[in-house]
Amino acid sequence: MSDTTVSGSGLADAAHARSTETVRPRTEAPARLSPRAALGWLWGFTVVRRAVVLAALAALWQVAAVWQSNPLLFPTFTDTMSALASALSEGDLLPAALASLAVLVKGYVLAVALALVLVSAAIAVPFLKEVLLTLTAMFNPLPAIALLPLAMLWLGLGEASLLLVMVHAVLWPFALAALTGFEQVPETQRLVGRNYGLKGLSYVALILIPAALPSLLSGLKIAWAFAWRTLIAAELVFGVSSRAGGLGWFIYRNRNELLTDRVFAGLVTVILIGLAVEVLFRAVEQRTVRRWGLQR
Repeated sequence: MSDTTVSGSGLADAAHARSTETVRPRTEAPARLSPRAALGWLWGFTVVRRAVVLAALAALWQVAAVWQSNPLLFPTFTDTMSALASALSEGDLLPAALASLAVLVKGYVLAVALALVLVSAAIAVPFLKEVLLTLTAMFNPLPAIALLPLAMLWLGLGEASLLLVMVHAVLWPFALAALTGFEQVPETQRLVGRNYGLKGLSYVALILIPAALPSLLSGLKIAWAFAWRTLIAAELVFGVSSRAGGLGWFIYRNRNELLTDRVFAGLVTVILIGLAVEVLFRAVEQRTVRRWGLQR
């Protein structure tokens, strides 16, 4: 018995030693990799790959602008960054960006909430589903900026007109994505919700939304892209009409003054905000649908 016990403890100690030996190199692997392997390890990060792509695009921009040698039409990347820093220090770019984001958030949240209400009603009543599909087929192909003249006629020059255009840009693509996601929820999960007595909003919130989260996130990203570019285009028109606005007015005003580097600085700001929102959506996906195994 004693020999068996000793041998068993020895085997346990050996197994523990092997486990520590296999775990420890994994945590210390990046420090011991060869340069080529370290580059491969770094390339596995999305941030590193995106940074390399952006650096390559900036280099191409710089080379093309220097080769053209016409700052009035195409400023260099370094001149644009200088103009961006100047606009931020002077205090006219940041307030314009915040004004655009404030309108965007209001219109975006309002449209998403309205879309969820419409889709929930469509799931509950088959006739309302046909109504929603008909409205989506009618209005989804209609560019939101085309409604701007009517919005200005009905609501005047102000934030209300921008919100109307924003709601139109977000509502229909997100409603279509949400409806598709809800219809693809497995019947097993639907039966679980019915067995627990869930109905109405509780059924949608606890069963349909978690199961359809990949489609909902995809719809939110698409709707965000539509909303952001529609808002900038609408602000260009509002800037001309009411001499007020956000990033769109900043771009238009500097274009009239032939400050092309500041125009590019405004465009770069629009792009950077878009990239930041994309990173936010990716983080949400990593913490939800990818972690739960709903999406690869």
